[in-house]
Amino acid sequence: MTTARIVSRDEWIEARKALLTKEKELTQSRAKLTKLRSELPWTQVTKTYVFDSADGPVALPDLFGPRSQLIVYHFMFDPDWSEGCKSCSFVADHYNPITVHLNQRDVSMVTVSRAPLNKLLSFKKRMGWTFDWVSSFGTDFNRDFHVSFSEQDLSTNAVYYNYETQPFPVREAPGISVFKKSADGQVFHTYSSYGRGLENMLGTYTFLDLVPKGRDEATLSYGMQWVRHHDRYDTAAPDASISGGRR
Repeated sequence: MTTARIVSRDEWIEARKALLTKEKELTQSRAKLTKLRSELPWTQVTKTYVFDSADGPVALPDLFGPRSQLIVYHFMFDPDWSEGCKSCSFVADHYNPITVHLNQRDVSMVTVSRAPLNKLLSFKKRMGWTFDWVSSFGTDFNRDFHVSFSEQDLSTNAVYYNYETQPFPVREAPGISVFKKSADGQVFHTYSSYGRGLENMLGTYTFLDLVPKGRDEATLSYGMQWVRHHDRYDTAAPDASISGGRR
């Protein structure tokens, strides 16, 4: 049984127009926020990071390829795990097909995880993805960008994530970082986002927000509990992930 008010078409149009006013306000606010984001100051990356890739060792500047802008998705994949995080896989399902379009706007996108390369490539093949995926195993990259934590951090509830110190349940966390490379090869960190800030990448939620039941997550223990690896929706899947934290 529906709990919505049932009204005439004319009443519905009036209610929809009132909501449209609010939607336009949100669109304008998002445009202002986007401008503020583009105006953030930069900080130079002076540390050397070398990743394992399918083509051999690559340094951070190499990940840009022929482009001057780089998006890194920090994909949760602990070296001890047998497969990648299901929530990060959900995110990857969204960005996998768009990298070709990003390339046309002077943007490269690379996925980085701490698991060894052979695990990443095996899981990538299983999931049918085509994006570039490199391993940061043995480097400080994940810790420096606050998406991997030590057992001591976890035991003392002193994990620095999403720009605050807080308790955290696992050694890996999701995030996204953006870099700019100058004409002389210098690399600058321009932006990072974590927690619910990653929802902007999830087109599925955009569509779910349009339907009467919405995301339908109120009774779940966390927001993305329903998500599975896309090849496992017909079976029960292990919960190897978290909801993504707070924004």
